[in-house]
Formats: sequence, C-alpha cells, structure tokens
Amino acid sequence: MSKEIIHVYCVPGMAANVSIFEFIKLPDNYKIHTIAWEIPFKNETIQAYAKRLSEKITEPNSVLLGVSFGGIVVQEMSRFLLLRKLIIVSSVKTKHELPKRFEVIRRTGLNKIFPTSLVKKVQNWEKLLVTEPIKKIGRLYDKYLTVKDEYYLDWAIENILNWQQDKAIEGIVHIHGDNDFVFPVKNILDYNNVPKGTHAMIVNRARWFNENLPNLIEG
Repeated sequence: MSKEIIHVYCVPGMAANVSIFEFIKLPDNYKIHTIAWEIPFKNETIQAYAKRLSEKITEPNSVLLGVSFGGIVVQEMSRFLLLRKLIIVSSVKTKHELPKRFEVIRRTGLNKIFPTSLVKKVQNWEKLLVTEPIKKIGRLYDKYLTVKDEYYLDWAIENILNWQQDKAIEGIVHIHGDNDFVFPVKNILDYNNVPKGTHAMIVNRARWFNENLPNLIEG
C-alpha cells in the first residue's frame, strides 16, 4: 500500500530566492513546493500579504515551513489555512524573541536611514570581499539573495521590526541553530537545536534537515 503524499510548502528568508531549498531532499512520499516572494502592494499589511501567499497552497493538510522573515510570514499565513504542521527555521515565534537591538532600531528609525536602494545595485557581492572564507560567503549572497526590490526590502524590514505577535502559535515547530547571529539563541524558547547551526543552515546544514524533518513532521 502506497504511503500518503505529504506536501511541504517552503517560504525563503528575506531577500532570498527559493533555491535556498535546493539541498532539501525528503523521502519519496514527500513533495516539496516553494513559494517565491512577491512585491507587496503599496501600503499592504503583512496580514493581507500573507493571505495572498496562502492562496498558493492548494493541497489540503499541508506542511508550511518558513525561514527567517519567511518564518514570520508563514505564521501569518497559517491563520488562513488548516495545516498538518507549521515549521519555522532560524526565525522567531513572538516579538519577545527579537533581539534587543531591533527595538533600538525601531524606536530610533534607523531602518529608514539605511540605504536599501544600495542592495539592488550590488551585482556581485564577491567582488567586495577578499579572503577566501569571506569570498565563499559572498558567493552565497550572490546566488541566494537576489530579491533586491527596494520597496520589498523596506517593507520586510518594517514588518520585522513592528511584528506584534505576543504568544507563540500552539503546536508550532521551531528549528534554530545555536550559532545564529541574526536571531541569537539566547532569546529563543522551546526550539529544536541544530548544533553549530547558523542563520544560513537551511543551505549549509541541509543534511540535518533531511534526516530530521520527517520525524518532526510526522511525530
């Protein structure tokens, strides 16, 4: 008797394209779908945006997984869906898990000063970097961080800083690395730890996800 097909929909991190999931290989009874970022409408709320993206999920009883800012967005999407499992990676479950520096940035408005328009003008991050380990990081940026629309970046940053979720969604699965420098693990509660996992571990620790995701989904 054939196994039930489990559909997994994946949303990447801020500015990232869906190829960050290219190394995720699950058993044959899993089917992975990716949801690419769309440019928000002018003055669109994160709730309205999440509802739009949720319409891309056509299979019932699906798994929804989001990375970093994508983890915040899938939590908003889950309000419009009946899911088998909600999973966030390298993300936060509530506003209380955001780093303290984010609150400083929000209160001072520093995010409005940062020139996000410069991001889309950088065509090859690798040219800005010199040592080989750092050049490797540059190549990763160049390959995976390709969503550089200025309005989208400003919108995403604004919504991270002002996210107001106060309590974690019941049943959510949180996967986090203890070397995550964007969302330090010291602020995170109730998570599945990936030893030495960084903020980019969905790419460079894909083997961990391939070995553990089925148990986290079906357990």
